[in-house]
Amino acid sequence: MKKEKIVSRHPRVMNGSLVFAGTRVPVEILIQHLVAGDSLDKFLDDFPTVSREQAVAYLGMALEAVDARAA
Repeated sequence: MKKEKIVSRHPRVMNGSLVFAGTRVPVEILIQHLVAGDSLDKFLDDFPTVSREQAVAYLGMALEAVDARAA
C-alpha cells in the first residue's frame, strides 16, 4: 500500500497532525489505544473510517522507522 493511501498531513486537517488518509483520525490515537491495551479490532470499531489495511500498514511503517533509527 502506498504511503499516501495510509497517512496524510495537511495544515487544515486536524491542525496538521498526521492522520489516516481520507479521515480526520490522528495516527496517534491508534498508538494510544494499543498502549492502553485495546485491540486493533477495538480501535477499528471506534474509528470505522480507518481501514484495517491502513492501520496495519501504518504499524508496519512505524516499525520500519524504529528499525532504521536503531541501525
